[in-house]
Amino acid sequence: MRNHTVLARTTAAFCFLVAALAQAQSYPVKPVRLVVPFPPGGATDLVARTLAQKVTESWKQQVVVENRAGAGGNIGADAVAKSAPDGYSLLLNIQGQSISASLYRKLPFDAIKDFTPVVQLTSSYLVLVGTPRLPANVKEIIAMAKAQPGKLNFGSTGLGAPPHLAAELFNSVAGTQIVHIPYKGDAPLTPALLTDEVQMAFLPLSAALQHVRAGKLRALGVTGNKRGSALPDVPTLVEIGMRDFDIAGWIGIFGPGNLPRDLVARIRGEFIKAINLPDVLEKWPGWGYEPVGGTPEEFSAKYRSDIDVFAKIIRDAKVPLVD
Repeated sequence: MRNHTVLARTTAAFCFLVAALAQAQSYPVKPVRLVVPFPPGGATDLVARTLAQKVTESWKQQVVVENRAGAGGNIGADAVAKSAPDGYSLLLNIQGQSISASLYRKLPFDAIKDFTPVVQLTSSYLVLVGTPRLPANVKEIIAMAKAQPGKLNFGSTGLGAPPHLAAELFNSVAGTQIVHIPYKGDAPLTPALLTDEVQMAFLPLSAALQHVRAGKLRALGVTGNKRGSALPDVPTLVEIGMRDFDIAGWIGIFGPGNLPRDLVARIRGEFIKAINLPDVLEKWPGWGYEPVGGTPEEFSAKYRSDIDVFAKIIRDAKVPLVD
């Protein structure tokens, strides 16, 4: 009886493996939904639509971009988290997903268990910019801030957004009390910097570059562990001596939790191929991103690490949680 039971289990496992392999080889046999948890027209949406077109051409099956905006990206993420793990519902999201895990009091999904990290598509960095009246050296700015607590201001794109949390991390690492002033996005923040309403901010490269090149703002440092190709002369904050500033942003593809490994490999391969196509490669600098690729394991480790890093920043800075 025991031998019959073992044989039955072995046969069932073999059949499951064969079925999974057959599914991966034939996938996709119908359109694939690529959820973007932000409105149409933004940088993330532009990346999604560009890559969806390329993967559509390769698969000969349509990859349909579906914008499900709201709640800081959580509505779209939840739609994929509750989907079947069959490869037909995917999520293209940004680093904000790792922030939501600690910023919101209650989420409708588990940030770890309900997603399968597939591939990190891009890396990006925030640029620490200052107005021309500030010293061009970060250490001198820190000394100024310590000598005059509360006099300098940090602008951000909103409470809990990466530029805000980067500013809080700066204060924590530097031991300063630079005052945080939130704005509703890049559009009102940039004029506030240009008119010296606020003196410093962490900006996405796409928002900072033209003003830095025009001499209206100074690029003081960048986040992440390496210098950016668009600003090769600007040091990383880690180089300057500010530990813990390896917080480069990213865009990545997720599936629902328990997405089979063979489907993960199939999806990952197509998107890596797409981000490295010559006509896509030439777009990345203008978008403020650099293509990455890598393994699902590497992306999973990055995602989990970011959740821990931002949880600590939110906790230490006593950032108000969102209901």
